[in-house]
Amino acid sequence: MSGSDAVADGGSDAAGDPPVVVKIGGARAVDPAGAVGDVADLVADGRAVVVVHGGSTVVDETIERLGMEPEYVESASGVTGRFTDADAMEAFTMAMAGKLNTELTALFREAGVDAVGLSGVDGGLLSGPRKSAVRVVEDGKRKIRRGEHSGTIESVNADLLAGLLADGYTPVVSPPMEGKEGDGGVTPVNADADRAAAAVAGALGADLVLLTDVAGVYADPDDPDTLIESAATPADLEAVEDAAEGFMGKKVMAAKEALSGGSGRVFIADANADDPILAALDGSGTTIERSAVDGTDEDAEDAEETEAVDA
Repeated sequence: MSGSDAVADGGSDAAGDPPVVVKIGGARAVDPAGAVGDVADLVADGRAVVVVHGGSTVVDETIERLGMEPEYVESASGVTGRFTDADAMEAFTMAMAGKLNTELTALFREAGVDAVGLSGVDGGLLSGPRKSAVRVVEDGKRKIRRGEHSGTIESVNADLLAGLLADGYTPVVSPPMEGKEGDGGVTPVNADADRAAAAVAGALGADLVLLTDVAGVYADPDDPDTLIESAATPADLEAVEDAAEGFMGKKVMAAKEALSGGSGRVFIADANADDPILAALDGSGTTIERSAVDGTDEDAEDAEETEAVDA
């Protein structure tokens, strides 16, 4: 990712703490109120914060309101994600960059945070090649679906974020990203919000807090008493990966990408807990240290196959 050195130093607060990237989920079960209050407290204490948000529930509602049905497909690697054709992409942009980003930015400003809403297209904040076709499995057979609007984030405009943070602003970022066409054109395309947050955290050398609707990663996904509190070695991380199912698998993949890209620590924690971000930074939830990443990227191929997964 571009520009990480510029922000890793300039974004640290007086105590030398790195910036914090917070990913707020878009599921209806996630209440952003606690996160908004924590961001306000962190910013008041001089900590640089970037917020990245999802919005899958509102995207689906917007698609349905426009008289369409949300379409999900299974990738060749077994991951289920949204298929985003041109019509769905229009609804996605309306919901994410239009409605949700504006509403969340307003919540932060009401809480005293000088928030600035941005989509990944603004200033080329999140950029990479557009993927116009995806490999899917239908009725047990592998097929190619064309007309897709998704992308692989390959660069982050860290200088844009650095400038905003240096001026005291708190960026609130949402997909879509800037999808680069083979002919040099630019098309707004879908990008997974967890992986977008990971890309930003890596570029900034930031701590990453992935907020969700459970307390963290459970060794037994059906038993909340089996919370995995930390992973500091590759073996620990392998255990976390083995335990992560469904949506949690995406978050663990994002955690690995963030750490490999330059993030120091990743926290997966409950958005609905009291003081969710502050509690996560204090060790609540599942903490994954950079030492858990051994430099290999065995998931690269699978990651490419899951680009249809949305925020």
